[in-house]
Amino acid sequence: MAIALDPLVEQVMVVGEGKPYLGALVVLNPDLWSSFAEEFDLDPSQQASLDEERLQNAVLKRIRMALRDFPGYAKIRRIGLLLEPWTIDNGLMTPTMKIKRPKVLENCKKMVESLYGDGLV
Repeated sequence: MAIALDPLVEQVMVVGEGKPYLGALVVLNPDLWSSFAEEFDLDPSQQASLDEERLQNAVLKRIRMALRDFPGYAKIRRIGLLLEPWTIDNGLMTPTMKIKRPKVLENCKKMVESLYGDGLV
């Protein structure tokens, strides 16, 4: 919940069960994404902009600030950024607006693997 308080974050799901550290899948707020991307001279309409290292580091820094009072084991070390929200219509949320974790993990499998794939800790 602490991460979701950031206005740039529309939705978030922490991942990392059985992994050496926690990561997060972050759906960015579409109303703020364009201006945030432009701060980094990125094209907000390009999906590749989400993978830009400077952008990733800036969002991760915001998340770390939100979690600064949390214990070390609860810190987020890597993130995956998304623009498409999880909704009832795309099957990623329940009618009571709860994230369907298994469906999101399946849908974002490659992104989650990339959070842990290069061995960074």
